[in-house]
Amino acid sequence: MPARNDIPATLKRSPRKAQETYVKAHDAAVERYGEGDRAHRTAFAAVKHSFERIGDRWRAKESKGPSDAKAAGGRNTRARTAGGVDANASKEHLMEVAKELNIHGRWRMTKNDLVGAIKQANAGRTRRARGK
Repeated sequence: MPARNDIPATLKRSPRKAQETYVKAHDAAVERYGEGDRAHRTAFAAVKHSFERIGDRWRAKESKGPSDAKAAGGRNTRARTAGGVDANASKEHLMEVAKELNIHGRWRMTKNDLVGAIKQANAGRTRRARGK
């Protein structure tokens, strides 16, 4: 089944390029691994190389590459995902994203704290978007 028929809601609210990246990667993963969680994880990994999650949608990153230790380490790494937050971005960039998401206390946060706060804010915005 082509992924375009049931694309995740966060991608529906995102640029066409992010949607196309997900669909192509998902369909290729289905051919290789079969339908299921692995195909969806593979497709999201492809999206995270070019896009970062901000709020309830995905936006193009300034430079392509792995967004966190999990993406850099691959399937067998014990590292955890940052949920679409570009944890490899500079602290200044993360501060701008935190400001955009209206995260309070951001000026006192470390880079890891910012990643966690952005991840939490993204989840909250997605929950609210689903409720509409």
